Amino acid sequence: EFEHAVRELLRRDGCRDAVQVGGGGDLGADVKATDPFGRRWVIQCKHRRDGDRGPAVGTPDLQALNGTARPVHHADVVVLVTNGRVTKPGQDFAKTQQLHLVDRHLLGMWATGSRPLWELLRAAPPPRRLPALS
Repeated sequence: EFEHAVRELLRRDGCRDAVQVGGGGDLGADVKATDPFGRRWVIQCKHRRDGDRGPAVGTPDLQALNGTARPVHHADVVVLVTNGRVTKPGQDFAKTQQLHLVDRHLLGMWATGSRPLWELLRAAPPPRRLPALS
């Protein structure tokens, strides 16, 4: 359900092709989408039953995502979304590898707000193309 909710948030933001692909053999991608600017998003979702009181997402999960997101899934933007928190070493690793982290706080802002995720992230890559004028 968490993966489906993330997919729906991306669709709300204008990613018409957002699809939930997680499961066995997903190679680190739970949700894939293309934003209105042509950027390919690959998202790994980590739901914690106890939220931020549960175990934090650590470096091994981020290393697995980093190892497949760009070479296998051809991502422009790589994101790990959790309803919990990320360890400090995980945050440091994500920064060095240009991985974006959406923790419980940022997820709440995204879910309850009207701004798309790319406006909430720091240093999202530039658009591949400008959106079509309506």
